[in-house]
Amino acid sequence: MLKLLKRFTKTEWILAAAAFALIFVQVWLNLTMPDYMSEITTLVQTEGSEMSAILSAGGKMLLCALGSLVSAVLTTVCAARIASNFSASLRGRIFDKVQSFSMAEIGRFSTASLITRCTNDVTQVQMLIVMGLEVLLKAPITAIWAICKIANRNWQWTAATGVAVAVLLSVVGGCIMLAMPKFKKLQTLTDNINRVTREDLTGQQVVRAYNAEGYQEKKFDAANDELTGTQLFANRTMSVLFPSVNLVMSGLSLAIYWIGAYLIENAGLVDKLPLFSEMVVFSQYAIQVVMSFMMLVMIFVLLPRASVSAKRINEVLDTELSIEDGRLTEVETEKKGEILFQNVSFRYPDAEENVLTDISFTAHQGETVAFIGSTGSGKSTLINLVPRFYDATEGRVLVDGVDVREYTQTALRNKIGYVSQKAILFAGTVRSNVAYGDNGKNGFLDSDIVDSVYTAQANDFVEKMPESYDGYIAQSGSNLSGGQKQRLSIARAVCRRPEIFIFDDSFSALDYKTDRALRQALDKECGDATRLIVAQRIGTIRNADKIIVLDEGKVAGIGTHEELMKNCGVYQEIALSQLSKEELA
Repeated sequence: MLKLLKRFTKTEWILAAAAFALIFVQVWLNLTMPDYMSEITTLVQTEGSEMSAILSAGGKMLLCALGSLVSAVLTTVCAARIASNFSASLRGRIFDKVQSFSMAEIGRFSTASLITRCTNDVTQVQMLIVMGLEVLLKAPITAIWAICKIANRNWQWTAATGVAVAVLLSVVGGCIMLAMPKFKKLQTLTDNINRVTREDLTGQQVVRAYNAEGYQEKKFDAANDELTGTQLFANRTMSVLFPSVNLVMSGLSLAIYWIGAYLIENAGLVDKLPLFSEMVVFSQYAIQVVMSFMMLVMIFVLLPRASVSAKRINEVLDTELSIEDGRLTEVETEKKGEILFQNVSFRYPDAEENVLTDISFTAHQGETVAFIGSTGSGKSTLINLVPRFYDATEGRVLVDGVDVREYTQTALRNKIGYVSQKAILFAGTVRSNVAYGDNGKNGFLDSDIVDSVYTAQANDFVEKMPESYDGYIAQSGSNLSGGQKQRLSIARAVCRRPEIFIFDDSFSALDYKTDRALRQALDKECGDATRLIVAQRIGTIRNADKIIVLDEGKVAGIGTHEELMKNCGVYQEIALSQLSKEELA
């Protein structure tokens, strides 16, 4: 937690210092009031006391109470400001850090856990900061100051207060020891219920198609019951604290007055009034001491869970990136759009075997290089090495004659137009989705957007939408068909006018006619760009300049369609499984 608090800005530290000063004033005023109470008690019991003196002492006591109220309000304002600003800043830092994660780091944490860490965990820390500034600072100051006030008074009362504090600390320590493991487990269980809920919401079509509502309910109930059971145990354990504090406070008051009654009864006539006045004052200070420990109990309720949350947040912020930026932003070279794989092998983090082994090929500017192979042969993994979603385990990947690890990630990806296997659209409009991201130039012209939509063969449905290019796109493109989403994804890549296109099985959602028309448009409009195409259909890639056949992560053949039909058995099997001999002739 302390490591996280070191991220306070200068403004937040100034506000924290102001809160500390206000708390100091508040405690001083609170502990001054019993002195006036003692004075009033003495004046009331003394014959000949003037009413003006009593009212004066009462007025000063009232001013102390009002001053304490104002200080408390200002402290709360400072604490709320600090907590809100810090949590907003913390969420921003987590989001920025996650944005810099490679797929390896995201896979390590999981999406559900990262969402929880950015929301629920930050909220836990925010609550602790609010309570901490108001209570954690106030409690020890009050306790120490009040103890100093009663240190030189009657030892019997002091002993009773010491016993009360010892009992309270024992109860608090026992509860914390029982509850801490459960609080540590709570955040992991929150991740789990977040994951189950997210899976159910994103997979509703499959759930309903397979009548799996009951199965999903059982799955959710299991996660929910485990979370609920853990919360109940932790909360029931901590619920013992407040009744215990009240019991100790009541018992301490009773003990002070019982001891006081005994002392007053056995005191001389002259000493009875001062002793009674001292008992009233001592009881007030003793209650302040116990109240301080009660305030600390409130922190102990929040501290275990907040400390776990802080640790989880620090895990994200302190994660070392597996993919770091190079230094190059621009490269002057004649090899524009050229891609070279030199003996590339790749293994996923913590995997035992390579997914790709000794891959070597060259894609020259303007060439179309296609990749085909059975499911799991490593096609998507291979092309993901070009934009550095992962880095090669062995060997080198060069773009424009330069190792991709020497580029800044921004500069490298500005050269690439990427279309993922699953079409990803964002809530907004057609225009905002097509002109998405930074192309490293001066933005996108309207003509660029229109041209890219026509190239992607998406104009037939875009221009029929009520607001055309400003037509509404729902989250994940849920108001469009699969083919429509895929075409807009392709239009987004075309709009960048990149040196390199990467199509990760991006034509599978298109019918053959649209597929052919789109590829012809790409040849015409983007003929000088290098194209890497992962495909399952022979018809999509048979006219490629170079086809690379992958089998279990290794190159089984490289050549044109005609060459591979003659000398590559793996390619022949794939081709004959899709088309007849007459169609292939």
